[in-house]
Formats: sequence, structure tokens, C-alpha cells
Amino acid sequence: MSEQHVFHYQQEFQLESGALLPGFQLAYTTYGTLNPERSNVVWVCHALTGSSDFTDWWCDLFGEGKLYNPQEWFIVCANTLGGCYGSTGPLSVNPKTLQPYFQAFPQLTNRDIVRAFDLLRQDLGLERVHTLIGGSLGGQQALEWVLQKPAVFERLVHVASNARHSPWGIAFNESQRMAIRQDPSWGTDTPDAGQQGLKTARAIAMLSYRHYNTYQQAQQEPGHSITDNFRAASYQVYQGEKLAQRFNAYTYWLLSKAMDSHNVGRGRGSVEKALAQVKAKCLFVGVDTDLLFPVEEQYYLHAQVSGSTFHLLRSNYGHDGFLVEVDQLADAIRQFYLKEKVTEEELNYEKQER
Repeated sequence: MSEQHVFHYQQEFQLESGALLPGFQLAYTTYGTLNPERSNVVWVCHALTGSSDFTDWWCDLFGEGKLYNPQEWFIVCANTLGGCYGSTGPLSVNPKTLQPYFQAFPQLTNRDIVRAFDLLRQDLGLERVHTLIGGSLGGQQALEWVLQKPAVFERLVHVASNARHSPWGIAFNESQRMAIRQDPSWGTDTPDAGQQGLKTARAIAMLSYRHYNTYQQAQQEPGHSITDNFRAASYQVYQGEKLAQRFNAYTYWLLSKAMDSHNVGRGRGSVEKALAQVKAKCLFVGVDTDLLFPVEEQYYLHAQVSGSTFHLLRSNYGHDGFLVEVDQLADAIRQFYLKEKVTEEELNYEKQER
């Protein structure tokens, strides 16, 4: 069974903006056992509204008999800084004021978030990570992390994500934040401020997470007589209600801003120069119907990172295909590992021949 833990960092933590957090905590999940060589670590970075419990939202990838069997691997995932599943975020109490942060919580970037992750990694004594895997926002963070700590990560599995968030993606996120701002409660310092706006924001997001084909197949009316109360309309309402029951508008706002700020080229000369610095062996995965992180973004990464591998998932689920088409994803990762093994065997054979 997976285990839940909390990491406490009790020193000031300076953010990229210059703001300071007076310490923080990260909730994290571990699954499996670290081998004597400490060489079997898999670290997972979750998406925007995910938690550290990867056995919940990526259950077909992790578990007994699955690709990442806990009998063979030691798997770690931390709830992001700024999150609402046990890590320090806007609803946490500020130790300086003894009141929740609410909108006073400082803005984060993915660089801040992975620096917090890395403090946890160091606390766990994990000097090497066999595979770092993340999708969407988690893929952004994973790519940033391999650039910050090139000696730590041996492999990167980067799924349905990018090197720099696009104007298209930023526009989607801002449209969602506009919905939150329209909620009259957003200006109040209460835990449920902006919740009605959050419901609308989630409905907007679904249009970027899914695809025309998804709605056509699952939400089409069976007959021709209906003029109101359509399935697709009720589905949007349902998705908004469901998220509002488990998430808060503050964290949604904060992490969507972190996604917008993603740009590995910042301070590194350019995106191309940054990607040329990647040392990890990389598998870039795209979804053929992804509207939010279109496959052009993963093709670009593959072209820029020397020696990398690319795989395309076929799906009618759009961006969410990276969570749905797990069998395809698992096969792609197996082939990635196998290709690496074959290459190593060929190199060893050539050395012997010499």
C-alpha cells in the first residue's frame, strides 16, 4: 500500500519573485521499497488539480502487475507547493499572522515549486532518480527540474506538456480566472471565496482538456426532438460542481499562473539553449487530439533535445488522453527502456570487439 507523509521545511524560502515564505510543508506519497543500490526511484509530478496520490489518478500505471510495480520500484510524488492536498497553500495558516494566507499567498512559478520538491528529495537522501515522469503542469515542472538538477535525473518521461506555455494556453487560463473574478465572493477572505466562479472556470477548462470527438461520442443526444436541457450542458455543470467539492479557487488561480509562467528559456539565453543543456535521457509523449498542449509542442522538444525519443498517443480524449490511454503510455515507456537497454548492449559488444 502507498504511504502518506509530510515534509516540513522550517527556514525562509525565497521565491523567484523575491517574496519569502516563512517555511512550508509538502504532503507526499511513497509506494514500494528503495533497493540497496537506491537506483529504483521513480518521481511523479502531478497535473493542475492532482494530488500526491498517484495511485488514485494514474492507477493503471502504478501497482502490482503494472508498469511500475512497487515490488520493483520506489515511487514518490509530492503535492505541489501552493496545493490544497496537504501542502502549504493559500488556505494554510501564515505563521507570522496566525491567519490563513488567502489572496496574500505569494505568486509561485514552476521554478519555485521544483526547488521545494528538491528540498524534499534531499531530505529523503535520494541522490539519483531513475525516472522523473509528469504530465501537463507536472510535465512542465519535470522539465524545469531536470534543468535545475542535471546530475540527479537519469531519465525524463515528459507527457502532454511543453517547454514554454503558449499564448493559447495562457488565454485559456486567463478566461478561467476571469470567471473566478466575476464571482462576488472572490474579494472576501473566506475558504470558499470564488467557488461559484471556479465551477465556471472548470467548465471552460474542460473544453481545452477534451476534444470535439469526446463530446460527440459521450454527450450527443440519442434523438432529434430535444430543444433544451442537453447532455453536454448538464455535463459542464457536473464537472464544475465536482471540482468545487474537492478544490479551492485560490489554488486554482495560483497554479494556473504558475503554468503561465513556464518558460525554460528564462535566464538561460533562449528555449533552444536551455533544451540543449538537458542531460537526462528523454521520452516526449504527445496526444494526437490534444488542443491545449498540441503535438507540435512535443515534436519541438524532441527535435531540440539530442538523442530523445518521441511517442504519439492515439486518443479521442484530447489532452486528458494522457490520463486515459495508460496502456499506450505504459507500452511507450517500456519501449523507451528497452531501446536504451539494446543501445547499451550494442555499445558493450562494440567495446568487446575492439
